[in-house]
Amino acid sequence: MRGTTAVLLQPGSTCWRTAPASRALAILDTQDYFLAAKAAMRRARRSIHLLGWSFDPLTQLTPDTEGGGPEDDRAGPFLRQLAQARPALDVRVLIWKSALPVAASQHFFPHRARACFKHTPVHFRLDASVPFGACHHQKVLVIDDSLAFCGGGDISTDRWDSVRHLDGDRRRNMPTGGMHDPRHEVMLMVEGEAAAMLGDLFRRRWRRSTGVTLPPAPSPTQATTQDLWPQGFTADFHDVQVGLARTEPAWRDQPEVCENEALHLQAIKAARRFIYMENQYVASPAIGEALAARLEQDDGPEVLIVSTEHSPSWFDRMTMDKTRSALIRRLQGADRHGRFHAYCPETQAGKTIIVHAKHTIIDDVMLRVGSTNLNNRSTGFDTECDLAIEVGQGPEHAEARAAIRRHRTRSLAHFLGVEPATFEAAFARTGGLAAAVEALDTGSQRRLRKLGPVGIGPLASVIATFHLGDPVTPSDSWRPWRRRQDVQDGLRRLAPELADRPAWVDEPARNGEPVRPEPAPSLQGEDFIPSD
Repeated sequence: MRGTTAVLLQPGSTCWRTAPASRALAILDTQDYFLAAKAAMRRARRSIHLLGWSFDPLTQLTPDTEGGGPEDDRAGPFLRQLAQARPALDVRVLIWKSALPVAASQHFFPHRARACFKHTPVHFRLDASVPFGACHHQKVLVIDDSLAFCGGGDISTDRWDSVRHLDGDRRRNMPTGGMHDPRHEVMLMVEGEAAAMLGDLFRRRWRRSTGVTLPPAPSPTQATTQDLWPQGFTADFHDVQVGLARTEPAWRDQPEVCENEALHLQAIKAARRFIYMENQYVASPAIGEALAARLEQDDGPEVLIVSTEHSPSWFDRMTMDKTRSALIRRLQGADRHGRFHAYCPETQAGKTIIVHAKHTIIDDVMLRVGSTNLNNRSTGFDTECDLAIEVGQGPEHAEARAAIRRHRTRSLAHFLGVEPATFEAAFARTGGLAAAVEALDTGSQRRLRKLGPVGIGPLASVIATFHLGDPVTPSDSWRPWRRRQDVQDGLRRLAPELADRPAWVDEPARNGEPVRPEPAPSLQGEDFIPSD
């Protein structure tokens, strides 16, 4: 990655396209995402285009101290009123047509959205243009093709949280009753041609789903001069190139697109000092083997992963969590030099924080934010969308590298409940990300607790061994015995140097190991996705 800004981001290979962003900001947690999105949408003049896994019109964008607020602050009425007040404003919402169990776990949000937008100017559609069992998982909001957001967050009633992840924060109260768990998200806000690039992605999805071709984005010279950047939000980056990486499964006449997996594999290979990953799931055998190869090297990078202690749903505990246990055991075995560290964040009172972010930093030269989980589904079975900023090592890129470093520092500091300057001082003193965490996280109640493998029983061992519930491609969605071969085929195509390594880890039952007691399962959230 030295000396150039275009080593990892290769259009047609590790990304779809690249485009300049006049400004960009990585936003931690949904409070600020909703604030920024609401402010920008208020100023929209041409279009508001939203892609999501889910969308709940009851979502309070700026909840009061009890989680409520005025009717026009809810996402559905807010969009409806904008569309009605501005006849020239094109408002479209395209959401995955979820399976019945998923819709039920989200209190049937599609039915509420249909009712909310019926006989209004808002175009609301459910998208089923994926193979059976797959889902549309892209999370994108584009405003006037001039400002856009991409990341892991949907506009739903169980997503709001602040960077403090406060215990008992009643702003997390849901309109359907109860309080949802603390939740961590990351979104990337981009301005300029990078936003128009996401607008093109939306138009492709809309045409594929509905058969309707929308007008293209205006050229930069034709674009509105309206400044949509929300007040109070200071950009991290100015005038940087942004790459857009996708996952799209082979379906009907649509070819397979694996740019997200290719970018992960190449970025891991290129890392020199640090690989920092926040992710909901850590279960991909291909990505796991790429990390293992680097951990075995004498001069490889430090690898620090932040994930949730346990998934909210029983389904994902049996599939994703057990498979993660096998992968962590594999990485610990490969860690010859003590450079692998995995943590799960907790609130001040010890309550689990759901890590829903899909967020990677490589050294201080690449920042990646999107919807892609570190599992099989996200690299070949579901649709995904990530943005990545890559900068060079030369002095002309020093400001952008410093911005990535500040964001990395801010991310870890917010989990620990300390100021970024405190974490930066600990990092300078210790020379490592995990060493800084250990130096600061010394209270009786840890904020970043070490995450390791657990003992599992025979059934869970079978699930982990065959990655049940986590297809690699549509061809193995009902044939789990083919998944091992599909993983190896993918590595031969995207990372040939890994093809002969044991990417697939068989997980033996280990009934003798202690297992942390698990809380009662729930079926809330995106975490319940029927697969096979």
